[in-house]
Amino acid sequence: MLGTVHSSHISPVFVGRSAELTALDEALSRANAGEPRALFVGGEAGVGKTRLMQEFLGRAATDGAVVALGGCVETGADALPYHPVSTALRSLRRRLGAELDAAIAGQEGELARLLPELGEMDRGRPETEGRARLFELTVRLLEHLAADRTLVLALEDLHWADRSTRELLSYLLRALTHSRLLIVATYRADDLHRRHPLRPALAEYERLRTVTRLELPRFERTEVRRQLAAIRGEAPPEQLLDRVFERSEGNAFFVEELACSILEGSPGGISDSLRDLLLVRVEALPDEVQRVVRIAAEGGSEVEFRLLATVTRLAEDELIETLRTAVGAAVLQPSEEGESFRFRHALMREAVTGDLLPSERSRLSRRYAEALEADPTLVRSEERAGRLAGYWFDARDPARALPAVIAAAAAARGRHAFAEQHQLLERAMELWDDVPEELRRETMRQGIENGLAPAIYPDMPGDFVDLLAAISVAARLASERERALALGKRALRELEGDPLRAAWFWMERYHLVRDLSRSDGWDEISQAQKLVKSLPPSVVHAEVLTYAAHWYVVHQPAPSALETAEQAVELCRITGADITGLAAQHTLAWLTIHSGNVEAGLERARDVCARDLEPGNANVLLRGYGNLATALHGLGRYAEAVETAEEGSGLAERHGLPNTASYIDGNLAESLIHLGRWADADEVVERALGRRGVSVRMRALIAERRAELALARGAYDEARRRMEEADSSTTGPYPEPQHTLAMGRMAIALAAADGRILDVRSLLETAVGEAIPFGHHRYGWPLLYEAAAAEARARGLAVAEPGREAAVERIRKAMEDQPQFVPLWAAQALMIQAELLTTEGRDATAHWREAVAATEQLEAPLLLATARLRLAEALITTQRLPESRETAGELLRQAEAVARELGAAPLETEITTLAGRARIPLRHADEETAPPPTPAAALGLTARERDVLRLVAAGRSNRQIAEELFISPKTASVHVSNIMAKLGASGRGEAAAIAHRLGAFEE
Repeated sequence: MLGTVHSSHISPVFVGRSAELTALDEALSRANAGEPRALFVGGEAGVGKTRLMQEFLGRAATDGAVVALGGCVETGADALPYHPVSTALRSLRRRLGAELDAAIAGQEGELARLLPELGEMDRGRPETEGRARLFELTVRLLEHLAADRTLVLALEDLHWADRSTRELLSYLLRALTHSRLLIVATYRADDLHRRHPLRPALAEYERLRTVTRLELPRFERTEVRRQLAAIRGEAPPEQLLDRVFERSEGNAFFVEELACSILEGSPGGISDSLRDLLLVRVEALPDEVQRVVRIAAEGGSEVEFRLLATVTRLAEDELIETLRTAVGAAVLQPSEEGESFRFRHALMREAVTGDLLPSERSRLSRRYAEALEADPTLVRSEERAGRLAGYWFDARDPARALPAVIAAAAAARGRHAFAEQHQLLERAMELWDDVPEELRRETMRQGIENGLAPAIYPDMPGDFVDLLAAISVAARLASERERALALGKRALRELEGDPLRAAWFWMERYHLVRDLSRSDGWDEISQAQKLVKSLPPSVVHAEVLTYAAHWYVVHQPAPSALETAEQAVELCRITGADITGLAAQHTLAWLTIHSGNVEAGLERARDVCARDLEPGNANVLLRGYGNLATALHGLGRYAEAVETAEEGSGLAERHGLPNTASYIDGNLAESLIHLGRWADADEVVERALGRRGVSVRMRALIAERRAELALARGAYDEARRRMEEADSSTTGPYPEPQHTLAMGRMAIALAAADGRILDVRSLLETAVGEAIPFGHHRYGWPLLYEAAAAEARARGLAVAEPGREAAVERIRKAMEDQPQFVPLWAAQALMIQAELLTTEGRDATAHWREAVAATEQLEAPLLLATARLRLAEALITTQRLPESRETAGELLRQAEAVARELGAAPLETEITTLAGRARIPLRHADEETAPPPTPAAALGLTARERDVLRLVAAGRSNRQIAEELFISPKTASVHVSNIMAKLGASGRGEAAAIAHRLGAFEE
């Protein structure tokens, strides 16, 4: 538009910054090699951040990198969400054209939130799901573009960034793994006061290994000399250098301004005030140029040429010439595409706006607002609502500002920019009392129609309570939960005669108190239920019943919840609450299965998964895959569970919902473990953990799976670490049975492995309590088996005798409440009964035969191998017939093959020890390479150590052992230490328990 405009005020030579350029070049080299990096360059205003960025980006482009530049803008409460990212993507689209469009293909509706020219935005997507998907798809796009080329994403003035931009950047930085992407961002360090939101963000970024932070210092005297020489075209006199260096203190921008003042012979000399110095530059311009500069200053950080033409009321040619003068004087500069203008430095704009009278600023803001209302195409579509809201607010016209602010808030919500929506709505509350009532109501009604606030019922009044509802939701989604709670309390005080809206606020409170771990949410649901009980069907009523049914499932599962879930499904159908209806269907399916109507429940769950995947239902529908997979797993239908989970995980991954994919993968890994596909489970676990955006709760779920694998492999220390990791992330003031029972089972197994039978009993009491909750049979049966097996293995230990009968009775009582209508549960019940008979010293052979026959019908190789081991043990112990020995041998060989293939070390050790004690070969004659080990050899103990261990198990002290074996107490102590080391025992009791369990004292 202006052609080439040269300014003599700016140094044509880039001065200094060799260390910083070296750091940037090194980061670029690493990005070129496929190691993504990010650098944050900080420094005071005017120190030279932008000039450094320009120099580096020019060098990067020369080296073949694709550069995308985006800058943040100074706006305030009406911050433009994602502005620098949108600008950078637009820059990429200009450079890459069809290639970028091809990379975006199929995701235009989501990415249009960042780049509106891609088309219409997807509608109807739940907020949290949509935001997660937007972030994930943005990262995938950048990764794709940086796969075969180096991409430099440059973001300027991050101190002005809106919160949504900071959060997207945080997600991107964590997602950097393998791509040729370099992020370079600048910020004003002197603007970061103690409560500035960028301060904690930078601290968070800096902890990442891919991030480096640079602080740009002021120039030294020698560098100021070079800068002045470049501007003057000759070396500066020492007196001039002294004056400039002293006044500028090495600030590069100040040096240029001082040099300009001197070169142009400013009548006032060098001003003591930088503001005055900058204004002198502006006041030296022709009057018409000054007027345009002042108007541009009020327009924002960057003003479009067409908008400026409308507000200045100048003809196009006249405005171009005016701008040419301002650019030549180094006051303004054109944008990259030449369609808009900004001040060469923000300090210059700040000086100009500071010189405007308040009335002058509000008058100019009104002119900008009127121009934009008359022709919305004057600015980009994603900026339109926010800019208009800002202009009208600054024009001090509440009646015009409120509708604009509400519209901007609705637009921010549509782009998943919840923090900015919250800021705007808080501003709307400031304006509320200064606006006529009818206009307020009409504004709110339009806002509700545009998705600003929940439409609780038709013909919403559009009153102040509706505004509070909108702010409350925005605050919750922006993680400002305390503010949302306060707004809800205020609304409830004003809703005495409106039970439906009051019920809605109670449900909002339910979400908040749960998120804050203040309560399990039942009081809130109960209040909402009372309010809607006698009202006609509504979406709110459907939501209340849906969450009530789900609450029962999670916290107090009982058959009575089935009726609540059925009512919820019916209400959702009647009121058209489709998304809530999917959640209600999930809950009803779960309750139906666990009430004994298995196939009907599974059919209902499959019907949900068969729905078409749409923007509004993706997250809840995909979670249905996880729910169906876990239901199938609990029924012992592991292969079906794997097939379902693999399909759901793939869909979630393709749809850009990594957290949901990891949740489903947690279920997939569990079923793979039980199918004996441990290597596949390892891969799934690593895949789940490797995804970006995985929540703490999902990581806890994956930690449970890793603990389960470690436990089965005998890696007990790792199992403990993984359990602690899972427990720390999921144990809250209101624990859920599905977690406590699963963790309780593993804790019992660990205690049993350590020989801590008293701890086993204590853990059982804690986990089971009064009874195992309804619907949690899949967790209850394995837990009871671990406890029963621990009692059987502890038989013969003196410490286990007191309390044994009570423990056995406790397990039997818990079994009475557990259903057995599923083959897996029936098989587990048989195994528990057999272990309890063994504990009581009775012959359990018949029960073990039944258990083996039952488990042979299942898809559970480890469970079957365990049952075969126990049957073999019973045959060897109680049946002395040759055919029993032959049967036991075959059972042990089958079990050992499975344990060896899986890598189930504890089970394999038990098998080999039993075989050794019974002199049963684990290989057929043509397979044998060595005789089977004796029990002592299997334990790795010498004959003397066996003698010592036998006495340890009898409760003897080192001195008593020494007296009985005619050795010294010191020698006895050495033997005990060696025994514990070989057995991996932490104490004498544990060593004795291991020996008893493995039959080391039986001939």
